[in-house]
Amino acid sequence: MAFVKVQKTKAYFKRYQVKFRRRREGKTDYRARKRLICQDKNKYNSPKYRLVVRFTNKFVLAQIIYATIQGDVCMCQASSTELPRYGCKVGLKNYAAAYCTGLLVARRLLRQLGLDEADDEKKMENLYTGQGVGVEEDGDDDEDEVDGNVVKSESNGRTYYVDEVDEEKRPFKALLDVGIRSTSTGNRVFGCMKGAADGGLDVPHNEKRFPGYDRDTKQYDAELHRDRIYGAHVAEYMEYLTEEDEAKYKEHFASYIENELTFEDVEDMYKETHKAIREDPSPAAKTAYTPDKSFKNAVKLTYAQRKERVAAKKEEIRAARAAEDE
Repeated sequence: MAFVKVQKTKAYFKRYQVKFRRRREGKTDYRARKRLICQDKNKYNSPKYRLVVRFTNKFVLAQIIYATIQGDVCMCQASSTELPRYGCKVGLKNYAAAYCTGLLVARRLLRQLGLDEADDEKKMENLYTGQGVGVEEDGDDDEDEVDGNVVKSESNGRTYYVDEVDEEKRPFKALLDVGIRSTSTGNRVFGCMKGAADGGLDVPHNEKRFPGYDRDTKQYDAELHRDRIYGAHVAEYMEYLTEEDEAKYKEHFASYIENELTFEDVEDMYKETHKAIREDPSPAAKTAYTPDKSFKNAVKLTYAQRKERVAAKKEEIRAARAAEDE
């Protein structure tokens, strides 16, 4: 078949309709957004909540957002810039940091809504603790941390992706919003989603996009996903560079060296971070801004002052020329 050039006639340009600005800029996928925010007509004042995950060149940002006519409203947010406060000072945009950020936004939101408080009448330690923290009879935390498995429970004909279900206080459901990012298997957005699900949010998902899932055999290796959550892939690469290329190790992991972290300390660092987040997920108190008052803008001169200034400069120039002539 011969190549036929498309003729863009006057009618083509006359009928051409430009896409929305944020679609032209590559910021919003409106087809996905429509399906994420449109609610059933028989549900009044019950918006769909979205777990919005975004990545910058250095950090991870997770927010819980719902849409209104006036615009989107952010209920809660967490950023990986807060992780140094919990003990994770390095690698703030990798898979493990994304998991920590998702865990932080989940625990912060549940505390904000009162869904993590103890219920004495029902003898429940916490309503929605999520996965990764078991409570033994003696009150100590269980040593069995996150294992990478997908947790599901059935109640009233519906599937919940959390450990516990309370009839009066149902789980907080949120849908994952990845923006225009490619949802390839093992993507970091799913690490943030896993952290939010383990934190106690009801986020519908399955294991097909987690690290460790083999599409050919349709098998899921939860242990491999668990290693990724605790930064085992980073520790392995650190160990490899330590033995093979010392110069590249010092350049690539300079921040780890500065914080005196070796490949043996990576997993313990993330375990302590998870524990610290669960203990106090509240945001840090804002410090009052004190401006630097030493700098002052120049005062605007009046017309008379400007004339005097010009006259003074002219007099200086005349005096300088007279001194040269002498």
